[in-house]
Amino acid sequence: MHDTFRGTGTALVTPFHKDGSIDFQAFESLIEYQIRNRVDYLVFLGTTGESVTLNRAERMAVVNQAIEVVDGRIPVVVGAGGNNTRDVEDFIRELPSEGIDAVLSVSPYYNKPQQKGIFLHFKSIASACRVPVIIYNVPGRTASNITAETTLRIAREVPNVIGIKEASHDLAQCARILRDRPEGFLVISGNDDLALPFMALGGDGVISVIANAFPGEFSQMIRFCLEDAFLQARGLHNHLLDVVEGIYADGSPSGIKAVLSMKGLCQNALRLPLVRINKSLHNHLSALLDNLEPEQYTSE
Repeated sequence: MHDTFRGTGTALVTPFHKDGSIDFQAFESLIEYQIRNRVDYLVFLGTTGESVTLNRAERMAVVNQAIEVVDGRIPVVVGAGGNNTRDVEDFIRELPSEGIDAVLSVSPYYNKPQQKGIFLHFKSIASACRVPVIIYNVPGRTASNITAETTLRIAREVPNVIGIKEASHDLAQCARILRDRPEGFLVISGNDDLALPFMALGGDGVISVIANAFPGEFSQMIRFCLEDAFLQARGLHNHLLDVVEGIYADGSPSGIKAVLSMKGLCQNALRLPLVRINKSLHNHLSALLDNLEPEQYTSE
């Protein structure tokens, strides 16, 4: 498992038609685009996939389509999280028994649980899951942080939890987890803008939003980091930095869907309460893409 999820996982968007229905044709094309550009694994039904605006039947349809299209070529991770522990467990039990390699589960949001509650939540979820679990810490969305101490306790005491997607923007917290983690426990960046320094601390990779649009460049940057080729990695990081910052400036996944639309990969359609980015930012991102020269890098 440690090697399976090292590198770049793309947190794939869920494409919609203008009427809000899921665009499964664009979804299949995006999956093929990712595989063709050598990402290491794909993450479905995450925040970027607007999973909270999909109903149960739609989420299952996305999962089934993903498994069918990927067809075992790269690992598949499915998002299964929420603030109702029993409901999360029920959803996990309903997932297909084949074709899913891990579950990504966000820390409970809105409830603002104590650290003990977070620990017991993940312990309970892990016991209900047939595949390994990667926990997801994103306090900017959940309004509660999984502390380094709680993460390490989960890592040591819950065998089926194999790693964390750490998106706290707190590099000191990341460093403590990386320093004290048990052998084999994955620590994965959840922030595109901090992926390079995160990797320099010893991280195992990234679950990325920008990789939706730039899978080849971003996954190669992470490969360079894993090879300790940080000079080459820094070139790719700087090459994409303005676009990375731009896609988050007016909310995500609104920004990345705008960029994907500019690149002709899917429509710029979201479900409420999300809306398109403002016109000024759209023009700014469009100009960045127009002026973005293809970066030269060695892919071998």
